[in-house]
Amino acid sequence: MSLNRRKFISQSAKAGVAVYAGLAGLNAKSYARILGANDRVRLGVVGFSDRFKNSHLPSFMNHYKELNFDIVAVSDIWKYRREQGVEHLKAKMDHEITGCKNNDELFALKDIDGVFISTADFQHAQHAIAAVQHKKDVYVEKPFAETMEDARAALKAVKASSQIVQIGSQRRSGQNYQAAAKFIQDGKFGPVTMVELSWNVNQPGRWRRPELVALCKEEDVDWKRYLMNRPYESFDPRKYLEYRLFWPYSSGLPGQWMSHQIDTVHWFTGMSHPRSVVANGGIYEWKDGRKNWDTITAVFDYGPENDPTTGFQVVFSSRMHNGDENPSEIYYSNGGELNLITNKVSPKGGLTQRMADAMHMKANLLPELNLSELSEKVVASANTGADMLTSNHVRNWMECIRSRKQPNAPVEAGYMHSIACIMANAAVHTGTKATFNAATQEVMAGGKVFKY
Repeated sequence: MSLNRRKFISQSAKAGVAVYAGLAGLNAKSYARILGANDRVRLGVVGFSDRFKNSHLPSFMNHYKELNFDIVAVSDIWKYRREQGVEHLKAKMDHEITGCKNNDELFALKDIDGVFISTADFQHAQHAIAAVQHKKDVYVEKPFAETMEDARAALKAVKASSQIVQIGSQRRSGQNYQAAAKFIQDGKFGPVTMVELSWNVNQPGRWRRPELVALCKEEDVDWKRYLMNRPYESFDPRKYLEYRLFWPYSSGLPGQWMSHQIDTVHWFTGMSHPRSVVANGGIYEWKDGRKNWDTITAVFDYGPENDPTTGFQVVFSSRMHNGDENPSEIYYSNGGELNLITNKVSPKGGLTQRMADAMHMKANLLPELNLSELSEKVVASANTGADMLTSNHVRNWMECIRSRKQPNAPVEAGYMHSIACIMANAAVHTGTKATFNAATQEVMAGGKVFKY
């Protein structure tokens, strides 16, 4: 078809819609939405959380017009946030938003193609299961699961479906991380011998919501639905809104922060889970009734199950009482390091000729490289590029909904980081070394299957 004919048909269609709109009493914005409506992807929101409002939604807004997406509904079991979500999204999307008391109401709507899930940590897997069973594409926050039972059920449900599921591990959509992954996977870095991960803040209010807690009344919350498959206990607004501080609703530091960083280990090295984990820590500073530690050091052993002499160690440390939230990820090999704070590969710490001569060996030193040299575009660093990473990641999911290709962080990525996090939780809660039984897909600690 010639360009002139395409232009004529397009203009004729627009004119026809404009006439119809005038007869129907629609304004310009309303009839503009009619154009391309049949091709529009309509999304719902599961949980009008701070994470969705401050991160997912701004990322979505960066791309929704270009990709012809829309948000049409929000589900939240707390009346206050449900109403807040309806009004906020109505202003952003410039049309009416359907408020749903729960996900059953949301999935009963006929015009929902996919959902954002950003609910309490322990709910992610179960909400993802329900979504794919209702044939919805899913963007689900990490941690993917806090128990192996939930992780296995969610993996099975997603793999049995044809839905596009993106785990909220946004590092996988960062060009610097992609360049680092390729450098290691191409063998240019040499065997990884150790990884140091850290994430430190000094924030007494981190994960606290005292103002919201004061507003949260039992009669306005579907508390039974909130608990899902966790043991019943009486309504507690802190455990509803400050869940990251309370096990078994969240593991806190492992699930929130370690899940991001340990995911890069699996991605870069091709390992699916640790061989073992030990952990220590405690609540050393913030005596505010929390149950999850404010300080942790976890040590992971990775390598083939049949060869304990081969592998590498990963150390994750995190504290909430001293730090500036400048996450550190440093990979070491015999030839140097790959530093995702500076986004540089360097020979720092590598085997120098002087040290090699003593053992009649050859020096082993990596070149000096910027990850930006290995990728056309690169974010400044892991922390300053956080908004860009999430925006890239949300866009990748939206594009995959269109193409039906697998996204950057498929369900397997969530399953693998869940194993590592659950192993860390097992070490924390039992005080013993945690291992993984690959045959049964169970985390073991103290000779028993770890539940919670």
